[in-house]
Amino acid sequence: MRSYGDLMSKKTTALVVLTTISFVIGCSPADAERNGNDVPRASLQKDADALVSKGAPGVLTELRTPNGAVKVRSGEGDTDAKTPVPWDAHFRIASFSKTFVATTLLQLVGEKRLSLDDTVEKWLPGVVTGNGNDGSKITIRQLLQHTSGIPEYIAGVPVFTESDFRQHRLDKHSPADLVALAMRQTPTFAPGAGWSYSNTNYVLAGMVIGEVTGQDWRAAVEERIIKRLGLRNTSTPGHSTVLPHPHATAYERFPEDVTADPLRFGKPVDVTELNPSYAEAAGELVSTTNDALVFLEALVSGRLLAPAELAEMQKTVPAPSLQSVWPEARYGLGIAWIPTACGGYWSHAGDIQGFQTRNGITPDGKRSVIVSMNTDSVIPKESSTPPTPLEDPSFDLVKNALCDRR
Repeated sequence: MRSYGDLMSKKTTALVVLTTISFVIGCSPADAERNGNDVPRASLQKDADALVSKGAPGVLTELRTPNGAVKVRSGEGDTDAKTPVPWDAHFRIASFSKTFVATTLLQLVGEKRLSLDDTVEKWLPGVVTGNGNDGSKITIRQLLQHTSGIPEYIAGVPVFTESDFRQHRLDKHSPADLVALAMRQTPTFAPGAGWSYSNTNYVLAGMVIGEVTGQDWRAAVEERIIKRLGLRNTSTPGHSTVLPHPHATAYERFPEDVTADPLRFGKPVDVTELNPSYAEAAGELVSTTNDALVFLEALVSGRLLAPAELAEMQKTVPAPSLQSVWPEARYGLGIAWIPTACGGYWSHAGDIQGFQTRNGITPDGKRSVIVSMNTDSVIPKESSTPPTPLEDPSFDLVKNALCDRR
């Protein structure tokens, strides 16, 4: 799993590859074709093709506007079979899962079952401790907003080189084990004194949901969001290593030598089958473009959170490590605010072995877009070095789709 916070530097360091960033229930390709004259299909197709030219094997994107919905795809869902990405492909949404988890916790806050100002120690006594880490000084809000200073665990999971991935891709991980990896390190900063994206925050958030509800966080997300919205193609896989059908084949280009500078990446490797428990509540979910946009639209429109809790989610702080790509980007509770020349949008990116997802929704909920690529290593086919983050056309796709007012 990659780090949304390290999105900008993920190809310059191999081990801190973090994982870090809709009402219509059905939208088939036929629906998209019918409405295609009223939405910017040509622009969307051009941006999807640009992603393939930069090295994505296959791309699937869906845009919804007041004038209709459109899906486009480009490249190959399977490079051996030369088949396209299925229109209704399932994919790992990675860190976009955090928005689901934050929504679930905020629902519990609205029910007065806990407070954003509760300490982590109150709900998880003795879990955040050692090497200067102190759960009694960290609040639930700070977990959700990445202002806790809790260190990142992800570099301790052995799946980020090809040899490690092949050996450990089916390993089972528990949330306690993942948090223990983080507790081997000292805090990044004192609680509330800065902003740093850490997947550990959301592993802990999932554990808090379990303590508050008496059920696994997955069951809470399924009950409160997935079933409530009728997201029939969204799931919490746990230790399941397979993706629901249909799906694209997932590919990853691993670094050939993690000590090299600059890094050089090898040939694509099939990484479709893996145990996503190393991502836990920070990035485990599987969804489709349709379901993902239904969720985003329901969230922004207030169907999932009461006004007070939605307002809390949208209270943002500066997110410095995001700002090298998105100037003035800010982070709320499980969602980022990305300013643009046409206003701005809410978003949460997601990166995990084999999949990369980008999305956005305007504040009024009238325009939303998501793009899925069947790789997390978007590197031109004939190259072994990736483009810089500022050259990443997935950001352009989202911005262009939301700013084109057709």
